[in-house]
Amino acid sequence: MVMSKRTQKYDLACNNPAGQGSFQGRGAPIALTIKLTSMIKNYLKIALRQLRKQRFYSAIKIGGFALGIATCLLMTLYIQHETSFDKTYPNGDRLYRVYAAWHYRGQDEKDVAQSPATAQAFKAELPEVEASGRIMPYPLFNGAGSNEVMPENKTQDTYEQGFAYMDQSLLDMFQLPMVYGDRSHALAEPNTILISKRKADKYFPGINPVGKLLYLNNDKQHPYKIGGVMADLPPNSHLDYDFFLTLTGKELWKGEQTSWMSQNYDTYVLLRPGVPPQQLDAKMDQVVKGHWLPAMQQAGTPNIQELLGARHMHLQPVSHIHLDYDIGDSLSHGDIRFVWLFGAVAVLILALASINFINLSTARSANRAKEVGLRKVVGSLRIGLIQQFLIESLVLSYFAFLLALGLALVMLPLFNRLAATALHIPWTQWWLLPLLLLAATSIGVLSGLYPSFYLSKFRPVEVLKGRISSGSRHSSLRGVLVVFQFTTSVILIVATVVIYRQMQFIMNKKMGFDKDQVMLIEGAGTLDKQLKPFKNQLLNIQGVKSVSLADYLPVSGGKRNNNQTFIAGRQKIDPSVGAQTWRVDPDYVKTFGMKLVAGRMFSYDIASDTTGVVVNETLVKKLGIKDPIGKEIFTWYDQHIIGVVADFNFESVRQEVGPVVLHRGDWANTVAVKMNTADIASLIKQVRSVWKSFSPHQELRYTFLDESFARMYADVRRMGDIFTSFASLAIIIACLGLFGLSAFMAEQRAKELGIRKVLGATVGQLAGLLSKDFLRLVLISIFIASPIAWWGMHRWLQDFAYRIDIGVWIFAAAGAMVILVALVTISFQALKAAVANPVHSLKAE
Repeated sequence: MVMSKRTQKYDLACNNPAGQGSFQGRGAPIALTIKLTSMIKNYLKIALRQLRKQRFYSAIKIGGFALGIATCLLMTLYIQHETSFDKTYPNGDRLYRVYAAWHYRGQDEKDVAQSPATAQAFKAELPEVEASGRIMPYPLFNGAGSNEVMPENKTQDTYEQGFAYMDQSLLDMFQLPMVYGDRSHALAEPNTILISKRKADKYFPGINPVGKLLYLNNDKQHPYKIGGVMADLPPNSHLDYDFFLTLTGKELWKGEQTSWMSQNYDTYVLLRPGVPPQQLDAKMDQVVKGHWLPAMQQAGTPNIQELLGARHMHLQPVSHIHLDYDIGDSLSHGDIRFVWLFGAVAVLILALASINFINLSTARSANRAKEVGLRKVVGSLRIGLIQQFLIESLVLSYFAFLLALGLALVMLPLFNRLAATALHIPWTQWWLLPLLLLAATSIGVLSGLYPSFYLSKFRPVEVLKGRISSGSRHSSLRGVLVVFQFTTSVILIVATVVIYRQMQFIMNKKMGFDKDQVMLIEGAGTLDKQLKPFKNQLLNIQGVKSVSLADYLPVSGGKRNNNQTFIAGRQKIDPSVGAQTWRVDPDYVKTFGMKLVAGRMFSYDIASDTTGVVVNETLVKKLGIKDPIGKEIFTWYDQHIIGVVADFNFESVRQEVGPVVLHRGDWANTVAVKMNTADIASLIKQVRSVWKSFSPHQELRYTFLDESFARMYADVRRMGDIFTSFASLAIIIACLGLFGLSAFMAEQRAKELGIRKVLGATVGQLAGLLSKDFLRLVLISIFIASPIAWWGMHRWLQDFAYRIDIGVWIFAAAGAMVILVALVTISFQALKAAVANPVHSLKAE
């Protein structure tokens, strides 16, 4: 390389120590500023010249960097959103939710539902508790969950979700901001309701609705008076409600509010300043057991001491609720493990992009060796060369960041649809641009540090004699980095395949019921005594096979309970099992396509069926009942078994099938309609016509069982889709690096390839020559990645009671895929070398 006089002049100026020669004297500060400006200007010129000169490799570096940075930015936004839940309450650091940890006969469970009297007992008996309050969010009774809403002076009902019962004290504890009304009295009176601003604008536009009346489910005898309007709860709050019904003066059944034997309330406490939450665990146990013991003794509960010893109370910070996946309740939708996983993938993607930069920079070291040698001959110091190469790295990083911002803007809407979020880049925040600039600088410096030190240490004598090469030691480093890239790729491919197959297994697993063409009509409870005539009318529609009154559905999110069940007469001798107790009508099993393995279903014509029950196979096994038909069990009273239904999954396949007891019922808020038709739209139209004849002022609301089933796994499937998408990006970035590296290797061996071609080498032989070393590294990667991938996915699958096996073929397929990608990438370069005219590569010899 021949250096111009101007470049030599710049090199001398840039490397002249400050304060020497012409820069001494009073003008030294000004001269130093001029020197630094000149030096930086020179470095930028050289950096831009290198970008233009090496367009192909610069494009790979910038493209990989940009893709990695854009991906990291999206993942950072997502992680920030997931970790921002419930962080804005004024007393948030002192707010806790109570939960009970159960360890009972080999089963572990963390339950947030507490007895109605728990909150008041904690406030009265624990001086560390400043305030306590409750929410009743579970759709067990009219009010919580969803309702038909009608404002006063209106005649049309509107279906609304997002209802929960709440104590006035809890409103004070959370200090929810108010739009209308006084927060300290909004729920203080019986039969009051607190609504969100968006619902106030919907039903009472432009006015203050405090004092106005709302009717729920067309019940004109028990109106709710609006006690206040709260600001809309933010999307990053676990309190996902628009309506809070007061618990003041409310009793769901006689004696319910002082009961310790039912558990339907989420209980919260506000601790006094400086009180550590762990200090209360033992004290809460004492309070609960002190009230629970006499209640159980009075109820005749067996195994009292065993039950008391199995339950321990704890406090969960409100800010942890969203991500605490192992404390099961309907409010928690996040999973801290996925946050960590996505964070790790984001770091890996950025690492892969940085490895591409390092590999390509060091691989092309021989091409810049003469430049470094000449600069040292004319006086450049090593520190100056390091600064120059770091400037080049920073220029690449800044270009990549600009491109990454554009990519992030394009990818963000796609990501929001994939993740079901509404993330946005906070351009108006003052800290964003400085943070992005700092990140770009940090990434540029860290990625360019090793190449800068490596390139700047070449000795001029060795370089000018042509004795410099990329070096075996540095080739080994590049090999290690390539192994890291492909190890990561194999792990991500295995994880993607396992996640996809588990999701397919879940969606296609035989669940013990038929989820296809089952229409669920919601809000039918308002028909009251007209429910049975409505059911009979539906059965007259052609294409309707069966109809059932069915509040209890075999999918998560339906009504749930847990009741201790025994063999009748042996309560004080034999152990019990916790069983789901559902009230259903005689057509339930038929409508949902379940299978009776013994006995029969209920009948309204048999009087004794009021105490008859149908149980599932799991209950029979756990109680050890032989020949169950006619045998008696005890839950709240003695019941006789008239039928046994085959096990069916009624919760996520994360859990094993539990015991179920079906009782005969004649009322429900949901009507299930089993169809057998090719024209569902026409049948829905007929169902709507029947509905209108019974409830002209209420719109037909319905969903389908297969949709409810899909929603059970929506979060897990969504996380899997996000992981798969970003794993694919990571593999693309790794392939970009391999593509650039193989292109450089082909360029370095152009003369050798030219000679071999002249001597008759085929394209396949040239491809084999180029790919041999890379394939060896890929095989090493597969060997390293396989046990790591197996361990990680085995741990993930343990969360599912029903799961796939991780077959050897998955690792073989992942390895084959990586080998294929490597071969395709390298073969492209081999093909270019094969069709090139060998004269061009040999004419310099």
